This record gives sequence, C-alpha cells and structure tokens, in this order.
Amino acid sequence: MSALQFEALKVALKQDATGYVLTVKIHPDEIPEELLRDFVGARYMVAMARVNDDETAIHYKNRVQKAGMLCRNQSFQKYCAENFGVTETEAGATQAVYEACGIKSRTELNGNQVAKQAFDQFVEKFGKWRDPDVPF
Repeated sequence: MSALQFEALKVALKQDATGYVLTVKIHPDEIPEELLRDFVGARYMVAMARVNDDETAIHYKNRVQKAGMLCRNQSFQKYCAENFGVTETEAGATQAVYEACGIKSRTELNGNQVAKQAFDQFVEKFGKWRDPDVPF
C-alpha cells in the first residue's frame, strides 16, 4: 500500500448528523494527482501530524484518545485477538488494553504513570507486529 503525502492547512471544522467535516487547503503544487482523480465519497485512511516551524512533527500525548482510536482499528483488533485471546472487535480490543495496562477505564491513562508506560509499550509492540507497508 502506498500513501499519498502532502501538506495541508486546516481551514474549517464543523459537525453534521453523521460526524465531523474537516476542510483542508492544499497548495496546487502539493496535491497528489491520485487525489484529484478519486471520486467524491472515496474512503481514505488518514494519518496527520501537526508541523512545527522547524518542520518537525508535534507529538501528541493524548493516550485516552489514542486508545479509543486504536480499539476501532481492525488491524489493532486482530492484534489484540491474536495476543490476548479476545474477540476481534472494538470491545475485545478495549478489554485487551485494560488488561495490558492494568486499568478499568481509559481515563486512567491520563494520570496513572504505570498505565501510561504500559500503554506506550503495548502500542510499540503493536507497531512492530503490524504490516510495515500500512502507514497506521
């Protein structure tokens, strides 16, 4: 799998009945031709990193949000099922995160230092397990 790469600026964020709508602005020299050719309504897997003035990525540390997003990821669900014997579902992945981190709620990832470290190690192991050609 190859990923399209380009820089974009956040222009707007709004909510409708089905979720959030993110509007980005892409410079004409930056937009990949494949993106222009894809039909409206095409699905994409998206990874974004905010960029500092020195062109380095800003690293977010919201583990609660990351845990929620990972548990909805099919590849992560498969990893959890294979390594923790849980069902290959969001609920199963959530159960695996709780077990691996020794928590009863994702909100514990906010202040529990031991859980934070366990979660970071868990995510690192998942990163080593997954297909290196898949960007996330």
